[in-house]
Amino acid sequence: MKSMKLLFKGALLCALVMSPQAFAQNYPVRAINVIVPYAPGGNTDVVGRIVTEQMGRILGQQMVIENVGGAGGTTGSARAARAEPNGYTLLVGQMGTHAASVGLYPRLAYNPVDDFEHISQLSDTPIAVLVKKNFPAQTLGEFMTMLKADPQKFNNGHGGVGATSHVSCLFFTALVGARAPMIAYTGSGPALNDLVSGQYDFLCDQIPHLVPQVTSGNIRALAIAQLERSPALPNVPTTTEAGLPGFQASGWNALFAPKGTPREIVERLSATARQALDDPATRARLETIGAVLPRAENRTPDGLKAFVASEIAKWTPIVKESAAAK
Repeated sequence: MKSMKLLFKGALLCALVMSPQAFAQNYPVRAINVIVPYAPGGNTDVVGRIVTEQMGRILGQQMVIENVGGAGGTTGSARAARAEPNGYTLLVGQMGTHAASVGLYPRLAYNPVDDFEHISQLSDTPIAVLVKKNFPAQTLGEFMTMLKADPQKFNNGHGGVGATSHVSCLFFTALVGARAPMIAYTGSGPALNDLVSGQYDFLCDQIPHLVPQVTSGNIRALAIAQLERSPALPNVPTTTEAGLPGFQASGWNALFAPKGTPREIVERLSATARQALDDPATRARLETIGAVLPRAENRTPDGLKAFVASEIAKWTPIVKESAAAK
């Protein structure tokens, strides 16, 4: 009996003194839950599924997407921030949840910089101005003229207050000088479905989940808010070409863990994300839908943290000024 007790104590001591490196080497031993803070079918959902699918293959454990929509993505993000920091709950956040939200929500339930461990950026995502397929304007210039003439006539859908699609159109309509009525959805997926069915007039959103609907003619893209045309939609002009050079906007997606997740696990997940993004098949899937691979420095924990802080500084004044514009 005494020898059994000594054996048990010895095993317990080994477990307690096991190095963080050894703990990380054994991770993961079960499936990893990945919160996407929007409904299925939107940009964050699509990008998150593509990258985490390959990450799961590399780790040898499934990464299971859980869609938790609400409040422009802040409901699911707050839930992830409160989760146990053991590496088994992660979050696919984005520009809306981790940058624009700071300017939109005075009582935001989390701090995007301080309440998360930053793992890796997953993609950059160009923004497009889109209209329903039978919309009368054929160009961005024609649309802006119509919008300024009678802004109350045209409805603007978005994926929820604070979502990238919401913030982008706040910026767009502020530059145009005409605010249209806005219709909030629980995510960009449901918002896109209703644009396809013609339930409202226009949307500003990230192109990765929109490309199939544009190329099939179910909706029309008037312009992309970046300096160069997208290879995924080569016939769509840039906003500079279309007459609104001031409208430059891009979304992004990134992987986060709750604050306090062991650094060794964060580093392993970051290395796995980088490996997944370097996989030719994964890169091809992202590029086909119009996503842009992130810069190398933003694929590291420290680099992503600095990037998020810079995005908050960039978008907070834009959001506040756009929201106040009449």
